[in-house]
Amino acid sequence: MTDAAEWQPLSRSRTYELVLDQIEEQILAGRLRPGDRLPPERELAGMLGVSRAAIREALRVLEAQGVLRRPQVGTGPESGNLIAGMPSTGLSRLLRVHVALSNFPLDDVVEARVTMERASARLAAGHATPEQLARMRELLDRMDDPELSREEFNDLDTDFHVTVAEAAGNRLIADMTIAVRNALRHDLLRTFDKIADWEQAATRLRRDHQGIYAAIADGDGELAATRVERHIRDFYRKVSALLA
Repeated sequence: MTDAAEWQPLSRSRTYELVLDQIEEQILAGRLRPGDRLPPERELAGMLGVSRAAIREALRVLEAQGVLRRPQVGTGPESGNLIAGMPSTGLSRLLRVHVALSNFPLDDVVEARVTMERASARLAAGHATPEQLARMRELLDRMDDPELSREEFNDLDTDFHVTVAEAAGNRLIADMTIAVRNALRHDLLRTFDKIADWEQAATRLRRDHQGIYAAIADGDGELAATRVERHIRDFYRKVSALLA
């Protein structure tokens, strides 16, 4: 836990945001680390010279972001809010909502996906565990079902790309890839619904995924990266034609 002298009283304009700023500064400076506890609300309010309501609002925001975990009920040394060790879920949620609301140009989305998913595929070829490879194989087998609805196919497609990202072994790349892919889920489904010859399109997507998986399973990172880039660019070329 940080020393009381390291917390500075705050002015009262936008107070809860200023509380957020100071807690974030403590984290960025390395004075608060995963597993550390914040001082209890009453003590923190006194240290910062603000109301407990402002403290509670700031803590709610940080909890929603995945930065904090609620304390056990009661008082004492175990009552302070705990700095989360792996706030990946919160990061993915924030990125997902931000991407969904920002209405980025299609070219920006394509380049971002290519950059991240090339890295994911290349790293996955060297880091994927047998369990992760088995998960990819299972998803591909399920995508072969001709009775799948377009929504079910889209969900399996998303799960495949997410599994590749997770197999990369780089948590930050994985979280960003997962967030972008999930943010685009509904847009992709709407695009699927516009495809007239769905079976032909689904066959091409299956073939692309099989090729990506084969390169990863063979440990060929460059080939996996090349195949995932071609897959993404080919798909969005068809999307552009549909939207033209």
